[in-house]
Amino acid sequence: MNTNTKTIDTYIKQFPDEVQVILKKMRETIRSVVPKAGEAIKYGMPTFILNGNLVHFAAFKNHIGFYPSPGPIVAFKKELAKFNTSKGAIQFPIEKPIPYALVKKIVRFRVKQTIEKFKD
Repeated sequence: MNTNTKTIDTYIKQFPDEVQVILKKMRETIRSVVPKAGEAIKYGMPTFILNGNLVHFAAFKNHIGFYPSPGPIVAFKKELAKFNTSKGAIQFPIEKPIPYALVKKIVRFRVKQTIEKFKD
């Protein structure tokens, strides 16, 4: 994996076709919730920006990492129970269907968190 990629498109293109399909769908899923969010590569990962970092995602050998920050992981603990999680990360196994509807819910939650944070 090339850690010097500058765009999400070039990040996605470096993976095998079957992984590219998943990464493109993750991007489309997030974009459908926040069409005006910015895109960047931060920490070597595709990142959506809305008043700061909103969410990140990345491909690994056996999973897709999704990084929405700690809040959603606590809020969606029950729905995330079948996935490996840590303080701010979720691992979706590549060999199983990605729960895109849950990704949308989490992104919506993050948008609300971000709006609340910057209201003051």
